[in-house]
Amino acid sequence: MFHGSMVALVTPMREDGAIDDDSLARLVEFHIAEGTDAIVAVGTTGESATLDEAEHCELIRRTVELAAGRIPVIAGTGANSTTEAIDLTRCAMKAGADACLLVTPYYNKPTQEGLFQHHRAVAEAVPIPQILYNVPGRTACDMLPETVERLAQISNIIGLKEATGDLERARELLDRCGDRIDLFSGDDATAREFMLMGGRGVISVTANVAPQAMHQMAEAAIAGRREEAEAIDARLAALHQALFVESNPIPVKWALAEMGLIPPGIRLPLTPLSAACQAPVRAALVQAGVL
Repeated sequence: MFHGSMVALVTPMREDGAIDDDSLARLVEFHIAEGTDAIVAVGTTGESATLDEAEHCELIRRTVELAAGRIPVIAGTGANSTTEAIDLTRCAMKAGADACLLVTPYYNKPTQEGLFQHHRAVAEAVPIPQILYNVPGRTACDMLPETVERLAQISNIIGLKEATGDLERARELLDRCGDRIDLFSGDDATAREFMLMGGRGVISVTANVAPQAMHQMAEAAIAGRREEAEAIDARLAALHQALFVESNPIPVKWALAEMGLIPPGIRLPLTPLSAACQAPVRAALVQAGVL
């Protein structure tokens, strides 16, 4: 259903933290023009943790409206409360999102059975296509391949964003359930290999600033054109690292502001990129040919 380079879109904000609708519209048009394959709105990179429910739902609605059917919109609707995740997922379906991305419940550290019951409850409550999202480095919760395999039997669970960066894990997931759900990388640095192994795409931070190159790299990797994918990815390698010199989305929001696409706003408890980290991010942007 979804494939290629799917941008984990930032939420543009003015310096006072207010959401900047004009910049959001600019970003959507930028990604359509540059060939991005789908927009993931209000995920981790979109600072979902700092948005209230009304803002969250309005951002989904507005992104769908701006996309106007020209590019798929996947809405981040995960929460560590099952009830809240259901409410946000219903909101996304009502807004016209094409699918939802649901992160594993963070902080409360459920068991594997708890993860299964949580995602099954959301899937059964809301019939929209749903993509699981495993990112234990941020959630302190790791959804194991056997749990993914169980969830893959649910008809509207159609994919998994696997952000561990562990290619052996990716291989196991492909073997267990790659014929039933689509598997997407959530780690830019290893995404090329993930797709060459059989993954269907990447949900990418790097795509915020280098969308055309990420689209081209993903297209080549999915088609098995290794040399082409490696050549493109070599130009992006420094970006894959530099955009995580501080917690995401701090570096990528600074980079987009440098590119003139958004204002420099970010919400506490995140703070603007420190002066010491600006030079490596700028150098990576130059190497990638986007600044």
